[in-house]
Amino acid sequence: MTAATSAPSTVRYPFSAVVGHDDLRLGLLLNAVYPRIGGVLVRGEKGTAKSTIVRALAALLPALDVVENCRFGCDPAEPDTDCPDGPHDEAAAGTRRPAQLVELPVGASEDRLVGSLDVERALTEGVRAYQPGLLAAANRGVLYVDEVNLLHDHLVDLLLDAAAMGRSHVEREGVSLSHAASFLLVGTMNPEEGELRPQLLDRFGLTVQVAASREVDTRTEVVRRRLRFEADPVGFAKEWAEEDAELARRIADARSRVDSVQLPDSEVRRIASVCASFEVDGMRADLVLARAAVAHAAWRGVDAVAAADVEAAARLALPHRRRRDPFDEPGMDEQQLQQALADAEQDAAQQQESASDSVTSGSDGGSESNDSENGPTDGPDEGPSDEDGSGGGGTGAPDAPQGPDNAPSGGAEGAPPSGDDAAGNAANGSDGNSSEGSGGAPRERTSEASDSTFRARLLEIPGLGEGAPGRRSRSRSRTGQVVRSSAVDGHGVHLPATLAAAAPHQRSRGRSGPGLRLHATDLRHSVREGREGNLVLFAVDASGSMAARERMSAVSGAVIALLRDAYQRRDKVGVVTFRGADGEIALPPTSSVDTAATRMRRLPTGGKTPLAGGLLTARKVIRTERMRDPQRRPLLVVLTDGKATVGVDAAGNSSTRSRRAVDDAMRSAALLNEMDVASVVVDCENGPVRLGMADRLAHVLGAPNLRLEELSADNVAGVVRAAREAGAVLA
Repeated sequence: MTAATSAPSTVRYPFSAVVGHDDLRLGLLLNAVYPRIGGVLVRGEKGTAKSTIVRALAALLPALDVVENCRFGCDPAEPDTDCPDGPHDEAAAGTRRPAQLVELPVGASEDRLVGSLDVERALTEGVRAYQPGLLAAANRGVLYVDEVNLLHDHLVDLLLDAAAMGRSHVEREGVSLSHAASFLLVGTMNPEEGELRPQLLDRFGLTVQVAASREVDTRTEVVRRRLRFEADPVGFAKEWAEEDAELARRIADARSRVDSVQLPDSEVRRIASVCASFEVDGMRADLVLARAAVAHAAWRGVDAVAAADVEAAARLALPHRRRRDPFDEPGMDEQQLQQALADAEQDAAQQQESASDSVTSGSDGGSESNDSENGPTDGPDEGPSDEDGSGGGGTGAPDAPQGPDNAPSGGAEGAPPSGDDAAGNAANGSDGNSSEGSGGAPRERTSEASDSTFRARLLEIPGLGEGAPGRRSRSRSRTGQVVRSSAVDGHGVHLPATLAAAAPHQRSRGRSGPGLRLHATDLRHSVREGREGNLVLFAVDASGSMAARERMSAVSGAVIALLRDAYQRRDKVGVVTFRGADGEIALPPTSSVDTAATRMRRLPTGGKTPLAGGLLTARKVIRTERMRDPQRRPLLVVLTDGKATVGVDAAGNSSTRSRRAVDDAMRSAALLNEMDVASVVVDCENGPVRLGMADRLAHVLGAPNLRLEELSADNVAGVVRAAREAGAVLA
């Protein structure tokens, strides 16, 4: 929990000196023992020593013997036969060096990660040579990615593939090769800045959630140690050198033992039972849990995996795999884990009992053979004892000694609720049934998001931006696809265009050897185009007219679908609601889209419709965000029926206020249009009589007008076609 402030020297904060964070320390140590676990993702708030403890881990890893002058760190005892710097002679000289900690910055390119063509040698010597990237440098060491949730998705895919396979395959710019890339992968992230997609979360072997302690004594000790370290880094490190040396020795011993640790079949069944209880997708969880349990047994210094190893591994391997939806909170339900372990224990006991009965019935010969009508080979009884006949006569015996050590007694009588039904069904009545109160005065109500399925469309800002990397609108990018070459702009060298520009002048420049003669005027840059994330600001009408007929429930469901889309496209989102007298900021712009979804699931409704106030509030938010981040283009999504009833000035009689409310709303929309804000209006009006106020609002905003039902999956084609015909910002 020490702060991640860098010390005024090159001495790193000792691993053993970190206060608390037992799960994080264990997750890192297990990966150090057995890197095939797949790395660890550290999630936590800022200032919780995530980076400090990861950087301290590298000092605990055993020193490496490497082939001299090998850029890929090959082991002299077992050199990589496909090493680009090879083949290495068996008698090649070796050197010893510490394990390396390689840091991957958020702004790194694909070339920097996997390597690329050595442009200098290609242009000057005319040879095709490979320049290794960070994956090669991290081989047999630690690859640390700070703020991994802000890294490009395709880069995360590349490094996770390499971490899983232990090799990096490079196919680019005429280079085709493969090299070893076995490393301990550690990623850290602050969930407040946005989540990783569940598909990427699943690729990390273990996940640990860290938070600052609220205990005064613990926080006091953190401050004491940190201040002592900053005052005398060398002296402080010496105080903890013995503890760090002991950890390093245990890591080396566990590494030498891990391949010989046995995983009994009873524990494999326990692992499968626990994963099935948590309903995790795929089989990666089972494999990771098995590897982590083996590493935990090796760390404890035992020769076989036990139930305690499986339980410890499950706490680290399963929390992030429980997410079904991007807005599900990663976490571990302790009651559910204990129930799953108890069920697995009971299953193991039943399996052992069935195996014992099978052995007993076989030894009794024919006296009891008539009780088993189908014989010993393929006789599924009416009960769930299919396992008895599936393994032949030899599978049951080894399981008998590996029975549960301390099976819990009866315990819970039934499995706890899964929690997936927490969304509920808000629509518990038809459109006119709103009998919450007996009085006639309007009441503020809370509308829950509907369970109706909406498939959000891609709302895209027209033109070409230069904002933060994302997946929504087109943008100029340093890491996107090369679309053309240019002599004046772009990033990096466009090799084919540079060669083409230099080729006609080689004779006049007196070329005689294999290398090219280049001038500065020959250089061409790559112009790349990618996708950017935008500021998606939702302006939601939460007035009484929207609450009628449960329309607000459907609106909330549509907004959550659009928020899910914003999550996947790396957008920054904000929510403005307007009801009663004015608009209010329900959620300031944030990259944590799941926070916005939580706010939208239960949205207070009721009162009049201050449409002008809502639009002016949205305008204020957009102006503020433009000053903070001028490159991030805004997209305003207005969900309303357009029936403004409250203007900027509430003076005058009822008729005057009504007309003024509409006029104020249109003037506010015109102000947004003058700011060149891309907008979309979602018309929530329903019923046989339609006033078309939302259509008028869309016209003033210069935005397409979509009906709420057009956001559903049944009308996808129609929405796309209508939007394209209107030349809208809908892709």
